[in-house]
Amino acid sequence: MEVKRKQLLTAAAVLGGFLLLAIVIANNGPSPKRHTAPAKPLIKVNSQVVQPTEFQFKLSSFGSVQPRTQSLLVSQVNGVIIEVNPIFRDGGFFNKGDVLVQIDDRDYQAAAKVAKSELLQAQLSLEEEKARSHQAQKDWQRLGDGEPASDLVLRKPQLAAAQAQLFSAQANFEKAQLDLERTRIRAPYNGRVKSAMVDLGQFVNSNSQLAEIFATDVVEIRLPLKNSELAMINLPENYRGLAVSPEEYPDVMIESDLGEHQQWQGKIVRTEAAIDENSHQLYVVAQIQDPFAVAQSDKTPLKIGQYVTARIDGKTVKNALVVPASSVYQGSYLYVIENGALQRRNVALSFQTSEQAVISQGLTPGSEVIVSPLGQVTSGTLVSVMQQKPESDTSDVSPTLQAANGNSQHNAAGEQP
Repeated sequence: MEVKRKQLLTAAAVLGGFLLLAIVIANNGPSPKRHTAPAKPLIKVNSQVVQPTEFQFKLSSFGSVQPRTQSLLVSQVNGVIIEVNPIFRDGGFFNKGDVLVQIDDRDYQAAAKVAKSELLQAQLSLEEEKARSHQAQKDWQRLGDGEPASDLVLRKPQLAAAQAQLFSAQANFEKAQLDLERTRIRAPYNGRVKSAMVDLGQFVNSNSQLAEIFATDVVEIRLPLKNSELAMINLPENYRGLAVSPEEYPDVMIESDLGEHQQWQGKIVRTEAAIDENSHQLYVVAQIQDPFAVAQSDKTPLKIGQYVTARIDGKTVKNALVVPASSVYQGSYLYVIENGALQRRNVALSFQTSEQAVISQGLTPGSEVIVSPLGQVTSGTLVSVMQQKPESDTSDVSPTLQAANGNSQHNAAGEQP
């Protein structure tokens, strides 16, 4: 029994040794090769390489059309209106010197004839008094024994009175002629009737208002500018004795959607003398020359009081880093591509339009900016560029310009922590 027991233990030990050896060999055998698939880009984007470029400010403003010259036509004589020019209607065009209204002039013709008669009588009286004075001088020379004659003897007071009477008669005649002329109400310039206030058969007094008219050679638009925009434009500031040349006036494009979209080219010709007390903004004045000319006949004529928008050409800056406005988020950061991965860059803007933004800090020339809209992203995310825009594509500057003061908010993207 003891021998069999030892044999069984020996056999078990040998079997255990073989099992242990098999396990060791299995664990220390050559490992199979593992092939790790390369990381794939997670986001497909469009990008733009930013290089310094020339950029011109485009300022946006608005206002209403007003005539440069407007007048209240007033009667200077009394009478009944006996004739009205057909063009004397609201919106009618007239030329300088046209008779717009004729007042009954029969009383004034009679007054002019009376004044002329009095003038002729005064001229005759003066000639008679001159003859008497001359005769008195001759008589004194013959009978005066060489003594000096007094003014009364020589009829000098009577001569002066006759001369004064002539001056008075002359003035009365000129006044009568002027009143007669004033019965014909003439246009003072080429213009248009804004509002006619009288008509045929109406009696008017001196100082009665007849019409409101305006000149058609030039119209003006007052345009407000923000304080932050004043440094972006060459303002036509005039000084005493030193005026800005018209060639230096900034260009402005006036636009209106009344009826259909239309445009007029104009100039910024001056600034107003004071800051507006209500808006605390400076107003500049734009002018459009000859807006009612035949050359403009393909457009709806401008209306006084018409609301318009304006795009003003500002200063041109060089070496500007310009990116699409949509690539800037919350006015403070954007994303660039570095080594195939996106990275967030905090930036500062010098100004921004609805289409473009100019970077003043935080971006270097040659940076590849992501211009695609992004959702929630994290710096380091791998990207694949689908399309790369031309370097610093600055086409289509928007007319809506706002200074970059942190108020521009783009809500398309945010970075995950």
